[in-house]
Amino acid sequence: MPASPMHRRRNVPASLLRPLAAATVLGLTACTAATPAPTPTTTAAATSAAPVPVEDTTTGTFTFGTAANPAGLDPALVADTESYRITRQMLEGLVGIDPLTSEPAPLLATSWEERDEGRAYAFELREDVVFHDGEPFNAEAVCANFERWYTMPPETRELDASIAFKSVFKAFSDAPEESLYDSCRPLGEHRVLIQLTGRLTSFIPALALPAFGIASPKALEELNANQLTVEQDGRRLSQFALSPVGTGPFTFEAWSEGEVTLSAFEEYWGTPGEIQTVTFRTLPHTDARLRALLRGEIDGYDLVTVDNAAELARQGQQILQRDPYSVLYLGMNQDFPGVDDVLFRQAVAHAVDKQALIEGRFLNGTSPANQFTPPKLGVTNDELTEYDYNPERAKELLAEAGYDGEPLPFHYPRNVSRPYLSSPEKVYAELSRQLTAAGFNIQPVPTEWSEGYIETVQNDDARAFHLLGWSGSYQDPDTFVGELFSDYSEEFAFRDSQLFSKIARAVTLPNGEDRTAAYRDINESIAVDIPAVPLAFPISAAVVSPKVLSYPVSPVMHEVFNMIDLAEVEQPTPEARD
Repeated sequence: MPASPMHRRRNVPASLLRPLAAATVLGLTACTAATPAPTPTTTAAATSAAPVPVEDTTTGTFTFGTAANPAGLDPALVADTESYRITRQMLEGLVGIDPLTSEPAPLLATSWEERDEGRAYAFELREDVVFHDGEPFNAEAVCANFERWYTMPPETRELDASIAFKSVFKAFSDAPEESLYDSCRPLGEHRVLIQLTGRLTSFIPALALPAFGIASPKALEELNANQLTVEQDGRRLSQFALSPVGTGPFTFEAWSEGEVTLSAFEEYWGTPGEIQTVTFRTLPHTDARLRALLRGEIDGYDLVTVDNAAELARQGQQILQRDPYSVLYLGMNQDFPGVDDVLFRQAVAHAVDKQALIEGRFLNGTSPANQFTPPKLGVTNDELTEYDYNPERAKELLAEAGYDGEPLPFHYPRNVSRPYLSSPEKVYAELSRQLTAAGFNIQPVPTEWSEGYIETVQNDDARAFHLLGWSGSYQDPDTFVGELFSDYSEEFAFRDSQLFSKIARAVTLPNGEDRTAAYRDINESIAVDIPAVPLAFPISAAVVSPKVLSYPVSPVMHEVFNMIDLAEVEQPTPEARD
């Protein structure tokens, strides 16, 4: 880089930074408001952050406080928010997400064409892209990644029950008759054809999942990506999951206890960012993240709680609200004695006062949920079977089900915040109170998130209830009902082959009235069977300090930090990086 590079300020849409004024933030904590607070689109002035020296205008740093350690940094093998938050910076997929609409947008593919009535897609690839290890990005690299996902060994994919490839394509190479993926074939150096076994309407939106980030084939091989030989935070990982190699704007530097460090990739094909070093620092407690931000130790954090919102506003910090695109639910394990009786599950649904649960525990704009697909997707069933809050009816149903007071283990996470659950202990306490009042004998089972909460609630049979949620990562109903209920899972021990078939059919229907009707019918089937009780569509919010002029806030969490605009830090032009 020349000693005196040219600089320019990136023009970022104002809607990417949506700071809420102090009065609005106070409204976020109101107990009874039912609609989102207004969201100004003007950017806030950086009044309290110390400016970066003019002679050092391209060495911007950004430290982000996270609620948990990443589960791993191989996005193909994880499904948690904090892992994806980091891997998004390093690995890119063929398809990205439009920052304003959340619709699919070109990324490593410049365009695509549907063929064979949706059974194949041809992609034109960018020609100016290299991986962080210097290897070229081309059609062969794309196919190497798809074949790796498809042929992933059972002992590798058992790492996480929510592996995206199975959720989207339904099966791996050891069950080819069930898989919607068929093959990948280069059509030239920068053209590739993905062949499917049937129409998959959600295929293009789903490719925006961080799980489908394209990795360097050389690194996958040299770092033994499918061999889980390393122990990290109680999980078995591969060497690749400790030091991933992609094409994104940031490269991996280090992962020490509680901290991941990335640096800007000088050969990045896209917009060169102002940030040279990104640090993700794990601070599980919300108050710890608040204090770190106010002391200037971090520049932002996610999952703002009701308790912290007013203090952040008073201190002049910028709260960035996302449109709701996650669902919180009360899960039930039908392998636990009695829970397999639908009368018992109906009693649970009648025992929960969702509005009372939301009040004072979630940001303003959070709404009660009676189904698992957020309104944004346009498949809401307005004639759904519903269970109004009626504790007396719950007691009657419990009696009909033969429940006589056996202890019911209720698992909930501690010391963590998620987009769908910023204060799990408080939410559990209210749910426990409501269920107890309706006649359930609740046995609390708190579990540290960092000590394997997800693994516990997805595998442990000695569990009646658990508290969890799901955040959508692309714009299609299948990202909710497909991820949760398309097949048998240990989480719910739910067996309904008719519902599984409905979901499998819905993903093949072209967009239109028939597909909308299919998903509304799926929502009704779930409401009747009640494998879990949907509780809320929560509003989530991040906060950044006044040093940040623009932050790419996204409902689906597609927030890549080369798009952050810092006060008093200029962005180098592409020419300056040549």
